[in-house]
Amino acid sequence: MNHAQLTALGRALRLVGEHGEALTGTTPDAKLHEIRVDLRRALDLLEEGVSTAAPTTRCAEHPGGPVDESAPDLCLLCETRRRAARRAEFNGPAGPAGPPAQAPSRYGVRGDRPQPQQRWLPELWNGQEWQLCGTPRRDRHEAELYLAAQRRGSRPAAAYRLVHEFTDYEVLRVWGTPVRTDIEPLGNL
Repeated sequence: MNHAQLTALGRALRLVGEHGEALTGTTPDAKLHEIRVDLRRALDLLEEGVSTAAPTTRCAEHPGGPVDESAPDLCLLCETRRRAARRAEFNGPAGPAGPPAQAPSRYGVRGDRPQPQQRWLPELWNGQEWQLCGTPRRDRHEAELYLAAQRRGSRPAAAYRLVHEFTDYEVLRVWGTPVRTDIEPLGNL
């Protein structure tokens, strides 16, 4: 609902409120017809302003989500989450179906480290040192276009440079043979 619609609806509702305060047992029929017209105008303004469907649940996070009649807020998504939490209280957390979880390594595992990145850093010479002059780019051509635009700008620096930054994890040498071992004696029998 935009501001103009909101203002018009507020005005119509205030007018209906004034009619409600003025009602008595001796209110003439002409006044009641006027009240009906004002109520109809307020309802029409409300119909124009409402752009979304009525919420199906009482959940603030998923107002239009699927309905579960047994849930207190009628939200199937939140009730599924609550049921999983209650199950975890009794059965323990549901883990992956693979091998049993081990204690976390002090240094992490390969999958925990960031993926290799290649970035191009545009830098300018400020008279004493090189400083970053723009956002690091993932594409070299885009970074070169950015520096060309900086050189053509109203206040170009004395010098610019493009620095290639590349981080990667490369296995240099392996000592021994990595073998997955079961932590339970007798193969978890």
